[in-house]
Amino acid sequence: MMFAVFVAMSFALVLGYMGWRSASLASLFVCFILAVWLFLWEIYSPEYGFRMPWIQTELVPNATTSDIRGA
Repeated sequence: MMFAVFVAMSFALVLGYMGWRSASLASLFVCFILAVWLFLWEIYSPEYGFRMPWIQTELVPNATTSDIRGA
């Protein structure tokens, strides 16, 4: 999928070089949409998504100081 983002950006650069500004901006918009879609897919995919352990979504009981010290 990253290849599609790269192709869309390369196509936008070629179109911009050729002087077709509106087509270049449309291709750049497609590149942006593909990049956002890829980012969201990587975060929310259960198979390919990456974990973010610092974000806890479960309810965790409050720890007391005696729990932390091990006493």
